[in-house]
Amino acid sequence: MKLNIKHLAFFVLSGITLSSCSDDDNELVVEEAPVISNFEFGEGSSHGDEQVAYKGSDIHLEAEIVAEATVSSIALDIHAHDLEVGEGEEEWDFEQIWDDAEYQAINPTFHEHIDVPATAPAGEYHITLTVTDANGNSTEVEGHIHIEDPISISDISIDESVARGNDFHAEFMIEAIHGVHHVVVDIHAHGLTVGAGEVEWDFEQEFEEGLHEETSVEFHEHIDVPATAPVGEYHMLITIEDEEGNTQEIDTHIDVTA
Repeated sequence: MKLNIKHLAFFVLSGITLSSCSDDDNELVVEEAPVISNFEFGEGSSHGDEQVAYKGSDIHLEAEIVAEATVSSIALDIHAHDLEVGEGEEEWDFEQIWDDAEYQAINPTFHEHIDVPATAPAGEYHITLTVTDANGNSTEVEGHIHIEDPISISDISIDESVARGNDFHAEFMIEAIHGVHHVVVDIHAHGLTVGAGEVEWDFEQEFEEGLHEETSVEFHEHIDVPATAPVGEYHMLITIEDEEGNTQEIDTHIDVTA
């Protein structure tokens, strides 16, 4: 009888031990959500991180990801709210999910370049980067980037009228991230009566000297108006073109007087 009790105790103890080991083996290991660090974004051509990019160029984005489980996907969202859409512009939003082998790894580095349409409105855009692992855990980081025109014009000073036989003054500052290629001034009129001793006058000239390849430069010219030019209103279009083919215009008028 004593032997049977010993055997029973042995089997009970063995069962408890096996059960304990089984419980340990089945214990769920909870892995932490991915961690995103060093998220930077900016002008693509220089791998900038100043949170500024330009229309018609690209945005450089990079982030380090630490993930206990394999990354399943990386999603990027770029959008703006209430930006004014000007003439020739189109509202722009961007969404993309990367779930290819390059990023389905432990601790991948995210690095992409996103094209910004030349027609995108300038202004502030919201960026969200979301990383999801194989267990469904996800983490996101946010930021803002300013999309700017590759050419900007400021401090415009152009005479509104000029007496024929004299010159008029045109001056403004140019900021061109890709460098100025040239400035073209086109002046013309429609339907003006050409009187006795007068000659129809149109003006078109390319200005490059002192401007070419400059990223920050002042345009300052004096343009002669012939003494024979008919009196009236002339349309003036000044076009600034950069080395990438982007353009910016000043559209104005000037009155030629007697």
